[in-house]
Amino acid sequence: MSQDRTRRAFTRRRWARRWLSWRRALVGLLVLGLLGLATYAVWFSAWLRAEQVTVTGADQLSVSEVERVAAVPLDEPLARVDLGAISTRVQSLAIVKEVDVVRGWPHSVEITVVERQAVAVVQIGTTLRGLDEDGVVFRDFKAPPADLPRVQTSSGATSESLREAAAVVSALPDDLAPRVDHVSVATVDQIELALRDGRTVVWGSAEDSAQKAEVLEVLLGQEASVYDVSVPSNPTTRQ
Repeated sequence: MSQDRTRRAFTRRRWARRWLSWRRALVGLLVLGLLGLATYAVWFSAWLRAEQVTVTGADQLSVSEVERVAAVPLDEPLARVDLGAISTRVQSLAIVKEVDVVRGWPHSVEITVVERQAVAVVQIGTTLRGLDEDGVVFRDFKAPPADLPRVQTSSGATSESLREAAAVVSALPDDLAPRVDHVSVATVDQIELALRDGRTVVWGSAEDSAQKAEVLEVLLGQEASVYDVSVPSNPTTRQ
């Protein structure tokens, strides 16, 4: 009787060990199967394909224009869509300052653009161009916008002179910039603002433009025809 119990116990332990081995093998096969299925679903199947494009941040640009330039390959598995290539194509648009392209699982490619904003205009040849805060020329205007100052350069519209002019205009408060008729750049150290009411501001260089703008706001309350903020710690006025 004792031997029968021992034999049965031995048999149970042997089957338990075998079942444990089989269970591990089955779990391993199941995991491999799931991984294979997931790989197929993500990289090769039509289950997670790119079906639509969403564009946000487009104001001056049209959504259709961004979509056309982006050329997102629809019906391709979303995981295999080259986001870097799409970003490069959209970034090639002069008006686009920044772009972010991400996958919107399960079926969309999401494009977010940050457009350049004109702070001034400059005449280049026969064309009136918009100038952003970094001094980048990026768009055309048919007529001068009423709220944007013009940039005039005596040595031509060089990248350096445009950057200096843009830095000055960008430092002006929102209520002061529209009062500027034009910005004259003789050299990078000789910048002047001509206000729409006929008054003149001697600015100097673009250095310390934020401080100069603060000083100018106070000075404009004084009766004068010329305001000199080239040395913001020692501003002067004259008739």
